[in-house]
Amino acid sequence: MNDDDLLRYSRHILLPEIGIEGQERLRVARLLVIGAGGLGSPAALYLATAGVGHLTLVDDDRVDLTNLQRQVLHRMESIGVPKALSGQTTLAAYNPGVVVSALVERANPARLEELVGAHDIVLDCCDNFATRHAVNRACVKLKKPLVSGAAIRFDGQLTVFDARQDGAPCYHCLFPEGEDVDETRCAVMGVFAPLTGIIGTMQAAEALKLAAGVGEPLLGKLLLLDGLAMRWREVRYRRDVECAVCKAPTA
Repeated sequence: MNDDDLLRYSRHILLPEIGIEGQERLRVARLLVIGAGGLGSPAALYLATAGVGHLTLVDDDRVDLTNLQRQVLHRMESIGVPKALSGQTTLAAYNPGVVVSALVERANPARLEELVGAHDIVLDCCDNFATRHAVNRACVKLKKPLVSGAAIRFDGQLTVFDARQDGAPCYHCLFPEGEDVDETRCAVMGVFAPLTGIIGTMQAAEALKLAAGVGEPLLGKLLLLDGLAMRWREVRYRRDVECAVCKAPTA
């Protein structure tokens, strides 16, 4: 780090849990953000301002007026622009020292494996179960930590999966694929604007902790937020020994 970096990140460096060594770990970290919308916007902003070395934004959607109520990466002049490119421009303005790759695509399973393999930590900031399960499969296969968030109406949730840990559960253990789960979208159900900021910034916090090697990640713990009452609830969960994705191989 140069003198400007030492000044920019001085409030991190002053934290004994992070210090120069932890900030240096952030500087060399490569993080993958799936979705540059309501959750991906605040998550990416805080990852970039915190000094993560390389961020990759993956999103095939374009900015429209309805996004601006909560998707803080984007502005009026971004309407019609691919979200990944709009996000790249915004992040460069906040911190030109961070490398931001913008991928305007909906990654298929093979492409997800390629992307996950090239990064250290993955943030699931998407809005559909099919993508969430595809991202989870890639993270389990390649043993990469996954920070998962969701927000709809006034309800938010957050948890962390880490396939590097023996016996750790995965997303499929918690939300089995193929079960009759309502696919609710913001476009139909609505979402309270600050909720995406709360959950997205917490995803950034969990990812930064993992990258810097500090604190205790939310492994096996699902945080649920009732935004109307501003009340948190913690649900503990375990690995499904019969999980189709992370089941331990038999000898």
